[in-house]
Amino acid sequence: MALKISLKPGEKFVVNGAVLTNGDRRSTFVIQNKVSILRERDIMTEEQANTPAKRIYFVVMLSYLDSERAKSYYQTFVERMSDFMGAIQNQEIKLICVQISMDMMRGEYYRALTGCRKIVEYETKVLGVFQDDVAASLP
Repeated sequence: MALKISLKPGEKFVVNGAVLTNGDRRSTFVIQNKVSILRERDIMTEEQANTPAKRIYFVVMLSYLDSERAKSYYQTFVERMSDFMGAIQNQEIKLICVQISMDMMRGEYYRALTGCRKIVEYETKVLGVFQDDVAASLP
């Protein structure tokens, strides 16, 4: 099944590790075979991976974009996921973490990346509440 992707003018995207930039007009591409593709909004730099969930997202993203080296990223993924799961109490998020881990073991990296977006959203929400609580307690 083909993948259809529409890009805004100047939008960057990655195809099998190559960074491409759309031209000055909106474009639509149809991808006919299996490739690793991410839009600019889904790409995270190492510097942006500054929280536990984002560090998990980053290593899963690397696995997805460079499937030939994915096994070399796996131990880092396991360590980061274990630490994250040990620190959270939310059972729904823990189940998502288990699903991400299963996807990684099966080599379904894009699916794992989709799950990672959920844990990053959860973490952002929790950290936002925590930061609001700390700010409210300051004189």
